[in-house]
Amino acid sequence: MSHEKPLGGKVLTKPFMVLTAIFVISLFFIAKRFLFGIGSVTNLSDGYPWGLWIVYDVVTGTALATGGYAMAVLIYIFNRGKYHPLIRPALLASVFGYTLAGASIFLDVGRYWQLYNVFLPQYANVNSIMFEVAACIALYILVLWIEFSPTLFKGINRAKWADGVQKAMFIFIGFGVLLPTMHQSSLGTLLVVAGYKVNPLWQTMFLPLLFLISAIAMGYGMVIFESLYSSVHLKRPLEMPLLAKVSGLIPWLIIVYLAVRFGDLAYHGLIGEIFSQGFLSVMFLIEIAFFVVPVILLMSKENRSKPNLLFYAAVSGVLGGALYRFNAFLVAFNPGDGWHYFPSAAEMTVTLGLISFEIMAYLFLVKKTPVMSAAHQS
Repeated sequence: MSHEKPLGGKVLTKPFMVLTAIFVISLFFIAKRFLFGIGSVTNLSDGYPWGLWIVYDVVTGTALATGGYAMAVLIYIFNRGKYHPLIRPALLASVFGYTLAGASIFLDVGRYWQLYNVFLPQYANVNSIMFEVAACIALYILVLWIEFSPTLFKGINRAKWADGVQKAMFIFIGFGVLLPTMHQSSLGTLLVVAGYKVNPLWQTMFLPLLFLISAIAMGYGMVIFESLYSSVHLKRPLEMPLLAKVSGLIPWLIIVYLAVRFGDLAYHGLIGEIFSQGFLSVMFLIEIAFFVVPVILLMSKENRSKPNLLFYAAVSGVLGGALYRFNAFLVAFNPGDGWHYFPSAAEMTVTLGLISFEIMAYLFLVKKTPVMSAAHQS
């Protein structure tokens, strides 16, 4: 039986203050963006209508935040209730990851004051894959906050409110499984639509499946990373028995991912392209290497019981998924001759600021609300 409780401890630590400083600096560029337009702080263009903010904050950020979804599938779909102690921290990370992804859309859309038109029947283009992504992410953010609300209510001593939400939780759990399945795969569909503009090493009709599988693997990797990191830096007991079992899923997910990816390249006669694309070949091989590391490390049951190896494997898998998205959306994306893109210092600062705010909010809530387990099952 697990019992969640606030971890307590000092909130305004030195790392927290550093994160605060980064976030405050980013507010200057956010204000500049809204006052003087998106062109005043980004290097976006007609050739590159999306850049760092979309590729990290939305495409990669939501994949990093799929821990809640991945654990929900394991616990509620496959009925593995013993993993329940891991769900709340994963859900909290998902709440902030997706909420900030949604907020970042306002930064990236030129006419942000008309963003609501996406959801108005007279303007909504329900045949657009971008509409599906926008609608699913918006609904999932709402679902995540509802799923996490019992924890917040218990944190402010409103147990009756928490019990009331719990009675209808099965409805939101269902949506919490359906919506990420739809939009994580649809993010891959966005690149299918881009056609020849995406290098053949990444362009495939299997992009929706590849994006979904890699997102789930990243979700489990982030659950492991967050648990081990919090155990070391927030002085919690290691949850190795649970993490060792969860980590056993990662290599099989990656094997399926690699089988689909290389099988598709072989079917279309593109294996030789892996070594003939110059810089893109290097990026492809680095990406694949990140994926291979957790397969090698985590296929061994003995390795899964070692915190250090488990940490390295989880981080490598997460980096592989992140690099896959950066490569597909930016590095391997070529809108045509004459177009170039590299994020400006302001773009990078804003992204770092949003990441800092997410970490700050996470630390605050685990110390002030009952998120983390005080005890866990073996």
